[in-house]
Amino acid sequence: MFKFILRYFHDIEIAVESIISNKLKSILTALGIIFGVAAVIAMLAIGKGAKQEIMEQMKMVGVNNILINPIVQEESSSSEEGEKQTKKFSRGLSMLDVEAIRETLPSVRRISPEISFNSTAMMSGVKYTAKLVGVSNDYFHLYNLPLVSGAFFNAYQEENGIPVCIIGANIRSKFFSKVDPIGQYIKFNGIWLKVIGVLQKTTVSLTGFEEKGVNVYNDNIYIPIQTMLSRYQNRALVNTKLVSEASSNIMIMGGGGGGMGRIVISSSDASSEAETNYNQLDRIVVQVHETEQLNSSTEVLSRMLSRRHSGVKDFEITVPELLLKQQERTKDIFNIVLGVIASISLLVGGIGIMNIMYASVMERIKEIGTRMAIGAKKMDIVVQFLSEAVLISVSGGFIGIFFGVVMAKIIEQVAGIMTIVSFISIFIAFGVSAAVGIIFGYSPAKRASEKDPIESLRYE
Repeated sequence: MFKFILRYFHDIEIAVESIISNKLKSILTALGIIFGVAAVIAMLAIGKGAKQEIMEQMKMVGVNNILINPIVQEESSSSEEGEKQTKKFSRGLSMLDVEAIRETLPSVRRISPEISFNSTAMMSGVKYTAKLVGVSNDYFHLYNLPLVSGAFFNAYQEENGIPVCIIGANIRSKFFSKVDPIGQYIKFNGIWLKVIGVLQKTTVSLTGFEEKGVNVYNDNIYIPIQTMLSRYQNRALVNTKLVSEASSNIMIMGGGGGGMGRIVISSSDASSEAETNYNQLDRIVVQVHETEQLNSSTEVLSRMLSRRHSGVKDFEITVPELLLKQQERTKDIFNIVLGVIASISLLVGGIGIMNIMYASVMERIKEIGTRMAIGAKKMDIVVQFLSEAVLISVSGGFIGIFFGVVMAKIIEQVAGIMTIVSFISIFIAFGVSAAVGIIFGYSPAKRASEKDPIESLRYE
């Protein structure tokens, strides 16, 4: 390569002089390459950022997790007589369901119940709105929540409902910015909780998945599930009371022989508060061993819970990982389309270079004839015009890289989209710009070298 540059240094020098003497034409010629390279880098940055965001979200929703959420609504059906309505009673999501899933489903790796509600945390007169979440220890492994200090719940604390808690990063910064929170007490909804652990701060955005029970955990206070049930709220006790009151109005209708009958609850016995949440748990999170088991496990869970809930469809099963993968596929298609559009810009830029170089050949026929007349070979003419095309293309590539990086940062700030500019994307964009100069510059250069010197000198 070095010998080639030395051999044809004069030809390359002539190409540089030509570019400098026609600055405006050279800049306009390079615009297509500049915009093409900038677009390619920006689009690849958006695509890589989207993929990184999806990967981070997958970590946050947990690998191979299945979410079981309650549906609070009234469901009734007409009786055979058409005059009365039967009401099937379901106790909703409960700890009994958790135990049944753990014992029945062999694909389950971890499982955690969840109960949560928003209220005010207080310490030394400082108040802060936070979410109290009752969970088991498995919860922190399900959602990949590491501790920065302290420890998780031990078996004694979980089994006996001890008032201990693990706090999120925002809770720590609000109440314990100057002291070590471990061993300190925080008051939530009138009950003092001892802090035994602090979670690592997370900055991942999970837009669109909050309603599925997935959120950023910095404002949460976690306590053992038994602590929540014994000291804060246990809706199963309220549900039992409602069932007992309803059963007092059950009518036994005469049936066939043997004194058998059927139970009918009149429509007036249905609870007037149709939207009352009778579920003991707000969520059950189940993790299976392998991704391939997600669909089959979801189907088994649906049939199992439907049977346990007397056929009442008062639960919803969601697989966040599958939703995110679907979203990832959609973004991949979108990024491919954007990449193709950006590549078209490079193609248009290459065609622009070829057109300008053809025009330049026609303008400089006498120069070509003069050079060949005083001893320049065909290869010298090829190198001269090809160097000119490549230099314009490569210069446009450098400028395009700068604008592409700037554009990616502007998109990240303005649109709030994560963008990641990688060395690979810069290398690809620059390599393509250099290739465009060679490919689209060779044809005009070859045409210039094939000019007859005598005819070129006579050309008017």
